[in-house]
Amino acid sequence: MKSAGPKIGLFFGSFNPVHVGHMVIANYMATQTELEEVWLVISPHNPLKPKKSLANDYDRLHLVQLAIGDNPHLKASTIEFGLPQPSYTIDTLTYMKEKHPDKQFILIMGGDNLATFHKWKNYELLLRDYEIYVYNRPNFELGDYEYYPNIHFFEAPLMQISSTYIRKCIKDGKSVQYMLTEPVYEYLRTSHLYRG
Repeated sequence: MKSAGPKIGLFFGSFNPVHVGHMVIANYMATQTELEEVWLVISPHNPLKPKKSLANDYDRLHLVQLAIGDNPHLKASTIEFGLPQPSYTIDTLTYMKEKHPDKQFILIMGGDNLATFHKWKNYELLLRDYEIYVYNRPNFELGDYEYYPNIHFFEAPLMQISSTYIRKCIKDGKSVQYMLTEPVYEYLRTSHLYRG
């Protein structure tokens, strides 16, 4: 049973760091679909996984806030910082629904996630109770999901940029200008983040 109220898209990611590819998708979903806002949900470090190159939760939050700037359609969300680890999408959505009963939450994800979607915790509940906005990825198979009434497909502009590539460039002292929004680029240029 879907609640009424404004539709809020939840765009989950480690955003490590957030780059223009993320922002283009978030802004597209917030301004060219039925969504009123998109919340970028920063996934906390999973204590069950090695830390590796994941920056501190609040550093990544700060970068997302810098990237959003004064865009009224986008918001950074720390909702998962306070939830048990590891955080599962269904648990976060259930918690969001309880906390904001006046809003309707929509899951945003890339088409490449559909191949493993059946492995997500309680994925049948996600399909039943939530709308899912999928941005198409090159060479992915829709499979049976093409016919699910709650799944909607969008041709958002995509960029072949990855956070992994950006981190490597920064570590190697190479320029990442234009791959990041200007405030994020300026911040990282003068900070020690991702420099090994």
